[in-house]
Amino acid sequence: MNGTVVNIEHAVVSYREDVALRGVSLRVRSGEFIGIVGPNGAGKTTLLTIVNGLGKLLSGRVWVLGDYLTSANGHSLRKKVGYIAQLQNIDPRMPVNVREVAMMGRYGLLGLLRRPQKRDWEIIDEVLELVGMTSLARRPIGHLSGGEQQRVALARCLAQEPQIFLLDEPTASLDWRAKTDILELVRLIHDSRKLTTLLVTHDLSALPVACDRVVLMKDGLIWGEGSPAQVLTDEKLSQLYDIPLAAVKARREEAISV
Repeated sequence: MNGTVVNIEHAVVSYREDVALRGVSLRVRSGEFIGIVGPNGAGKTTLLTIVNGLGKLLSGRVWVLGDYLTSANGHSLRKKVGYIAQLQNIDPRMPVNVREVAMMGRYGLLGLLRRPQKRDWEIIDEVLELVGMTSLARRPIGHLSGGEQQRVALARCLAQEPQIFLLDEPTASLDWRAKTDILELVRLIHDSRKLTTLLVTHDLSALPVACDRVVLMKDGLIWGEGSPAQVLTDEKLSQLYDIPLAAVKARREEAISV
């Protein structure tokens, strides 16, 4: 069995009066692809935040890549953890092209005073090819579609050569075709780069059926986990999202028919 690269023990996180995580425990093995699924407010993003060393625990402990996370070592560990957030609106007038945006992912490794060298640009060209953006490498970032911008975000993340890949609603605001393409690309990246991947979503049409394991979250707790076939049933999703069974089935049929 592959070794454990993320170990969360009884994590409690609170934002003012709201408790985001209520004693959550989770182990992630090296090379796993885990989908974290649940409604808005379930604690999914907070779970990624503590893996990334940015969340403040009220109680509990977190180990990432063998190191116990503290306020002192979070920055160094984040160099090994890539993070993709939801798609953001980008001003089309922003004077930065695709290749330059991807290079931003190298700066955490280079440091503020070092300029990119030939090998750094070679790595950028490699990751742009992997995400299918080579032909648009000189295109201003604000002139891209949402799906293309998210591909650039993936390239920027890969440029830092992470060991762990965290994705927070990476397909939000994308149409069905772009959403499907991004999910397939994420799986390709996971396999080709031998990463450990955690992908968060609340969207029933973006359920990560290609995952090795799915974790269901609700009300700051892990509500269930298992293989996609075990936990992504219509009945369990109806209970998880508090919506009628017929509505879950309708969403499934809608996704299949598109």
